[in-house]
Amino acid sequence: MDDTARGAATALRSAPACRLHREGPPPAGPGLLATVHHGDAATPPELVAGVPRVRLRVSADAAAGFTETWTAPGTVHSGRSGGMVFAHTDEHLFLAGHLPRGDRCARAVAVAYSAAFELVLSLGFPRLVRMWNLVRGINDTRSGTEVYRAFCAGRAEAFDRHRARGLGMPAATAVGALGGGIGFHLLATRSAGVTHLENPRQVAAYRYPRRYGPRPPSFSRATWLQPDPVEPGRGVLYVSGTAGILGHESVHPGDARRQCDVALRNIAVLIGRANTARHGIAAGFTPTDLRSVRVYVRHARDLDAVRARCALALDPAADVVFVVTDLCRRELLVEIEAVASASGGARCASAPHGGGPAP
Repeated sequence: MDDTARGAATALRSAPACRLHREGPPPAGPGLLATVHHGDAATPPELVAGVPRVRLRVSADAAAGFTETWTAPGTVHSGRSGGMVFAHTDEHLFLAGHLPRGDRCARAVAVAYSAAFELVLSLGFPRLVRMWNLVRGINDTRSGTEVYRAFCAGRAEAFDRHRARGLGMPAATAVGALGGGIGFHLLATRSAGVTHLENPRQVAAYRYPRRYGPRPPSFSRATWLQPDPVEPGRGVLYVSGTAGILGHESVHPGDARRQCDVALRNIAVLIGRANTARHGIAAGFTPTDLRSVRVYVRHARDLDAVRARCALALDPAADVVFVVTDLCRRELLVEIEAVASASGGARCASAPHGGGPAP
């Protein structure tokens, strides 16, 4: 294969790219897989001019909103099925769905997520990479069970149904939202290499004891997407929502600053070369390599303290968004997700939020 052909093939295998837009409608362009708006209104996902559009209500303040655009090289095909919308290239898939609010959360989640997984498989993208779950009233109690625990039970049932088909358990985030019901969206790939990572500082979430609910959460701590098998050090690492949890226990109750420090340290160990090598990945990272960071903070009063801690740990040029919302456990005050890439790949570009040297 000559250099031109190799370059074209590599481009087609490149990971999906994300860009953040803070003002005005995001621009349209080639390879557009989806737009995801985080703002003051929520609607079920829809196709607009053939592009999936997701609107999530995460704030009562319209000025605090932002929009992600997801793109991938190649021709994009889109469609809808059973209330879900999707778009894909030859290699990568974006899919989104929504569950209306109801009393039988576990059953509804099991049915909806099973349908999503069936659609992913039928479209020919059998490797899940990343999932986001926005859950209204995540810490509320409904029918005697906390909503998040019921959500986890339904999600686990959906994964159980498809375990034999090799979907894998991807990186994920599950946080609160102000919109009704549960909104979810995901990325999957057809043939790119996918490796799911765990963290030596934490018990795997899917092995949590029953004290946290009838079924444990279904996600890995991170997922490595390697688009090109001949370039093992090139790819994208998607870091799940990471909180102040050691082993399986929440630490430093009531102290957002210290919880933030633990979350950042957890991420540092997770993405560090010692842990990535343990999972057979040629690339390793530090927190200063992160260029797409989303920080979820339970209370607005803790924003300044959390911003300050993040500024110390992250590169000044890091792309950081802070979102005030509820988290999966009532005692957790901070959760951080991120993306890192080696030799190119996914990156969310946005105006930086502060900075400072890493400690």
